[in-house]
Order: sequence, then structure tokens, then C-alpha cells
Amino acid sequence: MDNFKVSVIVPVYNASQYISKTLDSIITQDFDGFEIIVVDDGSTDDSLEIINHCLGDCKIPHKVIHQENKGVSVARNVGIDESQGDYLVFVDADDYISKNHLSSLYNGKTDFSLTLYAKKEGEKLTNLDTYPQNLISTYDFIKMELNMQITFNFFQLMYKADIIKNNNIKFTPGTIYGEDTEFAHKALNYGDEIAINNEVTYYYVQHSDSAIKTSEYKRFGIVKIFEGIGEFYRKNNKPELADLITTSRIPKAIFGNMNFFFYNGYDFDEVLSKMKELNLLEKLSKFQGDSKFKLKIKLFLLNPKLYYKLWKKFKNSI
Repeated sequence: MDNFKVSVIVPVYNASQYISKTLDSIITQDFDGFEIIVVDDGSTDDSLEIINHCLGDCKIPHKVIHQENKGVSVARNVGIDESQGDYLVFVDADDYISKNHLSSLYNGKTDFSLTLYAKKEGEKLTNLDTYPQNLISTYDFIKMELNMQITFNFFQLMYKADIIKNNNIKFTPGTIYGEDTEFAHKALNYGDEIAINNEVTYYYVQHSDSAIKTSEYKRFGIVKIFEGIGEFYRKNNKPELADLITTSRIPKAIFGNMNFFFYNGYDFDEVLSKMKELNLLEKLSKFQGDSKFKLKIKLFLLNPKLYYKLWKKFKNSI
């Protein structure tokens, strides 16, 4: 059996417009000892043909797996099962990486490593957070994420494969919003440290037809995801992290998504009705923390219509 330092897993579904650039960015890495695993999840366009063309003369070890459409979570899980690398990296089919992405991540020592990412929307690039240290415990990192002190996405990480496989960590099939957050939290729970390189090496491409933008109120599904993560932390003897999910992460996720809907012109009554249906107002009321943010929540809960009117007038300043 071949052994590689890193397995790069790429799930693909109808990405014919983007997959060539994605694969080219992986093929041209300045790093030796990695494999590429592409899982075509039942694409109905010519994605598979483009994949085979891009990898046809590629000297880097690779596998192309074609399956019936089962969703991105299943595709990633298949990639994990097929991987032979000591570490795992995920790249989405419409994103791309700089040529030093793998070399910036790999150290062969820590359980995880992380680089920065930038959002790319059209020609606009938005760089997100930098981190205050180059080595951090997974516990402290999780706390920062739950307090939303950092902006974080699962694809920033390189994961030690043994942690993923020995603990049977999988992406949850059928989940549209938040399955990657759940995966990252569960993986981090079993590790010790994250090495951090404050360089942008991953480019997260935003499209008007992306799943996030078309999922409508399914964005609120992140609440159930975090409730599940909270139960996971309690079972793993980390009740303080579970409490932080209830008193910080969930209320902030609810409020942030609510304002997202307002900003994108969703009807106020419809948004409020959906929040009541999902019992989100009660969950919002459990916030503990920053007094300014707590005041915003209090204003909304006392008089949602007034908050909305003020929000429309002042936008994100309240």
C-alpha cells in the first residue's frame, strides 16, 4: 500500500465552470508526497470529463471516484475512506489554493495545522482574521470559535488522518448548512495543538448560486448542528464548552442569520414567524456575555418590530 504525507480530497458536483482551476491549483503544489482524491457526486454536466482531462497526464498519484448523487457529505466521507495519507486536506470544487498551501500546512508533528483564507466574490478579495500565536491548544481554539472571536472554516485545517479514522469522525449526510462546522469541532476535540501560519493560501469563491445563498431559512439549521455539538462535548466531559454553545455561539448564530435575512430583503414577518416556529427567541434569550450585544438582543426580544425599524435605518450599526 502506498503511503503519502497528505491526501487532498475534492468533492465535485456540477462544477464544470470551476473544477479545472481548482485541480490545476492542486497539481501545481510545491510539495511532494501527496495524493489527490476526486469524488464526482453524480454530476450531470461535463465535470467528470474535465476531471479526467485535467488528471490524465498528471504524475501526482490520484483517484477519480464516480458515484450516484448522494450529497457533499457522503462524497467527502468516501474521500476519507479512500485516503492513504497521514494528513487530510479538503478543497471544494469551486475554490482554489495557492501553490504553497500544502507546504504551509504540513509539519508532520502537530495534530492539526491551519492557514488563512480569503473570500473571493467576483474580483473582490476579502482577507479575514489573523491569529495571535503560531501554536494554540485545540481547547483554546474551540473556545475562541464558540465566542466568535475568530472567523474560521473547516477547510483551513490540515487534519491528522488517524484522529479522523480512529474516532470514526464523518460528515453528516443530508445536512445542507453546518456539516463542516460539526466535523471540525469533533475532530479538534480529539487533538492537542494547532500550528498556525498567518498566510492566505486558500481562496473561498462565492457565487450567486451557492448553496449558502439559496438555502433560505435552512441557514437556521446551524442551531441544531451546534446543539448536537453541545451534546457531543457533554459526553466528552467538556460541559463548559457545551455551556458556551448555549450562552454564546447559538445566540450569535441566530442573531447573525436573522440580520442576514434582513440585509437580503426577506420579509420581516416571515423571518419572525420562522424564528418562532423554530423556538429561536427563547434560545436567543440565553445569551450571556458582551453587554452591547446583550442590549441588542434585549431590544429585539422586547420589541422585534422596533428593532427592525431601527435596523433598517442604521443597518449594521445596531
